Amino acid sequence: MDPNQELCLCFHVTRRKVENFIRIEKPRRVGQLAECYGAGTGCGWCRPFLKRLFEAAQRHEQADLPSAVDYARGRTDYVREGHGTPPPGATPVGQ
Repeated sequence: MDPNQELCLCFHVTRRKVENFIRIEKPRRVGQLAECYGAGTGCGWCRPFLKRLFEAAQRHEQADLPSAVDYARGRTDYVREGHGTPPPGATPVGQ
């Protein structure tokens, strides 16, 4: 996933924003990433990926995330299976 691509598709939060938030704000818990423009507080799809970024930053490593296409496809499946509901204004679920 490119740094400029959305990690939180509900609130349009990019990977870069999350990584910068982690670097600058130094959150102690992964749940504090919600303070980064609401990341992870919508449908819930991005939470495991936020955790990956958080944990990788703790180890001073780069997190391995799927491509943007695979990521969006996974979220579509996640929402269609009834695991979360994107809020109004979220990136639409794929066709």
